[in-house]
Amino acid sequence: MAEETKETMEAADETAKETAETQPEEKKGKKSKADKKLENEIEALKKQLEEKEKELAEQKDTYLRLAAEYDNFRRRSKAEREGVYSDACTDIVSEFLPVLDNIERAAAYASDEKVAEGINMMAKAFSESLSKLGVEEIECKTFDPNVHNAVMHIDDEQYGEGEIVEVFQKGFKRGDKVIRYAMVKSAN
Repeated sequence: MAEETKETMEAADETAKETAETQPEEKKGKKSKADKKLENEIEALKKQLEEKEKELAEQKDTYLRLAAEYDNFRRRSKAEREGVYSDACTDIVSEFLPVLDNIERAAAYASDEKVAEGINMMAKAFSESLSKLGVEEIECKTFDPNVHNAVMHIDDEQYGEGEIVEVFQKGFKRGDKVIRYAMVKSAN
């Protein structure tokens, strides 16, 4: 009988084990619609999160590349500005060096004729240098407030309306930009 009891107990244990093992499987098989819906939503959210992470990584990469490109542009622009300024100074100085040479030649002579000739050469060389740089003298026939500065005014029937009578200081411009206004005396 002891053997029968032992066998019965063992059979009961096995049945209990089988029941315990099959219960979770039965519960898994009997998932509710709400559980399935939640699982589907979780999967969809996981996919969305992955897509957003990829999009964020792409945006971050684009931002970093753009920032680096702008930084390089800023450095190049600064170097170009410095180079342009340096080139402009060099061009201007090279245009005026012949004028300096003429001044030194004129200073070497003691004769009044040679000094006068040297001064005329300097004025001519200086005018040529300005022309090469695109600088031109402002014409002084009729008064124009955009390019002339009238420091004196006279009423004289001999001259026409707005006619410039005398130029005290020549004016210069480069293109449309006035470098120095002409200082003049205007009439009527």
